[in-house]
Amino acid sequence: MEIINEAKISDLLNKHNKPSSEEINEVIDEAKKARGLTSEQAAILINISKQEDLEKLFATANEVKELIYGKRVVLFAPLYLSNYCTNNCLYCGFRVANKEIHRNVLTTEDIKMEVLEILRQGHKRVLLLMGEHHKKMSLEKFIEAIKTVYSVKDEKDSSIRRINVEIEPLSEEEFQLLSEVPIGTYTVFQETYHRQTYKEVHLSGKKADYDWRLQVMDRALSNGMRDVGIGALFGLYDYRFEVLGLISHSFYLEEKYGIGPHTISIPRIRHAENAPLSEAIPHSVNDTDFRKLVAVLRLSVPYTGMILSTRETIELRMELLNLGISQISAGSRTNPGGYKQAADNSPDAQFNLNDTRTSGEVIKDVIKQGFIPSFCTSCYRRGRVGKDFMDQAKPGLIKQFCQPNGLFTLKEYLIDYADEETKEIGDLLIEKNIESLPENIREKSRQVLDSIGTGQRDIYF
Repeated sequence: MEIINEAKISDLLNKHNKPSSEEINEVIDEAKKARGLTSEQAAILINISKQEDLEKLFATANEVKELIYGKRVVLFAPLYLSNYCTNNCLYCGFRVANKEIHRNVLTTEDIKMEVLEILRQGHKRVLLLMGEHHKKMSLEKFIEAIKTVYSVKDEKDSSIRRINVEIEPLSEEEFQLLSEVPIGTYTVFQETYHRQTYKEVHLSGKKADYDWRLQVMDRALSNGMRDVGIGALFGLYDYRFEVLGLISHSFYLEEKYGIGPHTISIPRIRHAENAPLSEAIPHSVNDTDFRKLVAVLRLSVPYTGMILSTRETIELRMELLNLGISQISAGSRTNPGGYKQAADNSPDAQFNLNDTRTSGEVIKDVIKQGFIPSFCTSCYRRGRVGKDFMDQAKPGLIKQFCQPNGLFTLKEYLIDYADEETKEIGDLLIEKNIESLPENIREKSRQVLDSIGTGQRDIYF
């Protein structure tokens, strides 16, 4: 089975370069069923240019996202363990050719201090990352770091409940080691699905091997990983090609392994120290096209979680919650030791941030927009992963767990970490959403909320 057929993708984009309103309306009607779209249907939508058609697209994406996921938005914090790297990627501050960056590997005590700072923001899940340099941070050390993260408790007796990982592509033997560790999703970005562009922007290092990276999910799913995440870095090549690349990759995984990606990430290139492509982005994606690609991905792969980082502006991040985004980072730092340093946009970071709000400010704004900030990790711990998760997510059944569990974790946050204004608006949001729950779980949810109010924690369906 072929993962990426470049000629087919290019042909579809050219064939539907100027779709008619009739073609667009037909695809929109199909998208409303929330069963996903074909690559050809996605090619029609990604070529939309008229404002009235964009508005239909955006409204449908919002409708499908709410049908599948309800009003909850998952929050997490990235935690970088090291910025040593052997690759020379022209868009990244960690690249080996950057001689001005201060390189650092967190010690066990450093990790504990970082986790404490993250916990004090109210987070319950982290994304663990590191540069690609096995001699400085081996897989064995990484696994020890995972255990360290789980071991930390703050003054509220809170701890990290789930770790997702984003590290370099592993071998089959390495995946077997990692599969014995309690993690959630294993993520690798292809960066660009266009082979020639990939070669031009990855000058050296193991990452220069396009196929080793593209085939990583085959090795992962064949060697113990239950959930995987994919992504593309927008700005390296034509965004329309990358969207169809992500969709093709998703379809390939679903057809071969019975599950699609648990998450899709969609970062855009941002400034990074001594990274030439971040100053001259080859295929810059404007905000309108970025909104469009979010909506098209949501309609094409409706079951998947879509992740948006703090690379984007505050205004756009909040807007995209209505177009398909279901997970966001908050209070992020992209350099090792960044949470303890408490400084925005360090020269030792992988890239610069546009959203530098605190986690508390992000949570408050999410509530004001009517969404439920969720720190839920129940699916991982209930075993609703892999095919089991897909079977719940595809027909929209997953929100019967997501919605109440999100409310429970929000209640924990309001009691343990929130300021008075956030408590007030958060409690109003909880009450409003409890009333909207199906009758068979509404009363049970109220009982759980009462238990949280009397001091119990980590209760979930």
